[in-house]
Amino acid sequence: MSAGDEGLDQLHADTLACHYQAEKLIVLLSSMNSTNASTLTDPLDSELLRTFLAIADAGSFTRGAERVSRTQSAVSLQIKRLEQQLGQPVFDRHPRGVTLTVAGERLKDAAARVVSLLDSTLRELTSKHLVGVIRIGVPDEYGATILPGTIARFAEAHPHVEVSVRCGFSTDFPRAIECGELDLAVHATETPRHGAQILVHERTFWMCSRRHAPYKRDPVPVALFDRACWWRDRAIETLEAAGRGYQVVYTSESVAGVKAAIQSGAAVGVLAERSLDDDLRRLTVKEGFPSLPNSALELCKTTRKANVVIDAMEAAIVHAFRFSGAL
Repeated sequence: MSAGDEGLDQLHADTLACHYQAEKLIVLLSSMNSTNASTLTDPLDSELLRTFLAIADAGSFTRGAERVSRTQSAVSLQIKRLEQQLGQPVFDRHPRGVTLTVAGERLKDAAARVVSLLDSTLRELTSKHLVGVIRIGVPDEYGATILPGTIARFAEAHPHVEVSVRCGFSTDFPRAIECGELDLAVHATETPRHGAQILVHERTFWMCSRRHAPYKRDPVPVALFDRACWWRDRAIETLEAAGRGYQVVYTSESVAGVKAAIQSGAAVGVLAERSLDDDLRRLTVKEGFPSLPNSALELCKTTRKANVVIDAMEAAIVHAFRFSGAL
């Protein structure tokens, strides 16, 4: 038997194991609620399990939504579907987060095994023997969510590819692509290029702390990015167009820095919808803060060279956003 045949046999065995674990999970779910067992003959959506695991690990719907790059309302609907299928809740809701119910505890371990097996099987099926180097730019606001996991799985699947990541303010990434400093980059923009690969569209809002009211001050204290970018420009333009006095009291080169200033109550600021959490709320037109244009997350790729490694990473990132429901 050749090495290739052995590899296929192992992959087949892994796939069968994955199906076996899925069948065990369905039996487990049936045992949780015998009155609802008939509904479990329907296919079990693995994305419901991924969202469930993200929320269980994060301890809240808000942080779980960030991990799977969905809105909080979207993950709430997913968990509602899962709980309807089970016939009982998997989370106990609290003012500051969630905890697992008894059913949720039983579900978690089995769900983690199934999702892990599905992911490893997918990696085996799609893996190619790639060799090379790739340099990627990642926006800091995505530096703790979907992209690190995607890049880590790519590196694991392709051990002969040297992956280098630059995490920072994405306004700089298009220039870095043009100068040959980066091969691939995820870039937040107000005006996507014609024909560009758009990963996700996001709404942009004025936000403030739920526990403070800096928006009532005159002039209103504002937190902005400390360099020229469309986020900063639109924030200032909308305030001036509304005749609202403002004072820039905090600047940062990162989304995390601006968000921290807003959460503290020191200022109001402009952030994408994905930054909304339990500590922040949107400011409205009635409160004196005009609507803002949407933003788009664009995937930029170098045109200096054609490279199967770059193409493979591009496909992995697009797949990750589509698989998460963001696309």
